[in-house]
Amino acid sequence: MNSPVIAYVLQLSFSTLVACFVAATVSAIFIYFNTRKINQAMKHPYLEHRTFEQYPMAIRLGILLDYFLRVTFPTSKLWLAGHANRMLKHVDPKKISLGLKWPLVGLWGGCFLGMIAMIAMWTTLLVSR
Repeated sequence: MNSPVIAYVLQLSFSTLVACFVAATVSAIFIYFNTRKINQAMKHPYLEHRTFEQYPMAIRLGILLDYFLRVTFPTSKLWLAGHANRMLKHVDPKKISLGLKWPLVGLWGGCFLGMIAMIAMWTTLLVSR
């Protein structure tokens, strides 16, 4: 670690990773206690067949990912965001309260940004070797 740039990038990526972990954890705890409110506001089509609690964890997280994509990318027609927008076309993201949006954005934004920070950290560690 002779270069100050490598030390700075390593410090920045690790700090970002820790911040993303904390944000995702706080958001997940909030979602855990307010799942019913979020589901009542968004009304995912899967919930017509079973309750949210009856689904396995992977499908529950998929439902929450659809909510995140609808709220974050409401006009997208491509790939996963486009599929979420087609499934949740009855949801107007502007009418969803901020109290229900922030935990979704915090959870999935923290996960995705944390993955990028982790890749940057490992790349920096490998380069500095």
